Amino acid sequence: MRYPRAMPAPSPLPAVSQPLASTIGNAARAARTRLGLTQAEVALRVGLAAAVYSRMERGRILPSVSTLQRLCAALGASPDELMGHGRSALALSDVPARHQLLLRVRYLKESQVRALLQLLPEPR
Repeated sequence: MRYPRAMPAPSPLPAVSQPLASTIGNAARAARTRLGLTQAEVALRVGLAAAVYSRMERGRILPSVSTLQRLCAALGASPDELMGHGRSALALSDVPARHQLLLRVRYLKESQVRALLQLLPEPR
């Protein structure tokens, strides 16, 4: 009988400067304050009790994957941003204004694009 070879030990993960729960909590707080929302408003949007959201924002608990997904939607952030990896796309301030606009318009609904076009002057 043959036994499989032992798998090599996985390489160690890079050191993290602060625990993931604290990183997510700090990023969530920054995104929430940037949007001008209260903890209670975000908790309602995410479907959590306000006390649970407060503990998560303080880095006391780590959100589940499904909660992280709802949190990203509520705060308009990517999972990468909330986990401390920065924006997954180019920062909008790093590109010319025309390109910034194109990046933003791509995510609009058709009705929103039509409304935006009505605000623009007619081409000459």
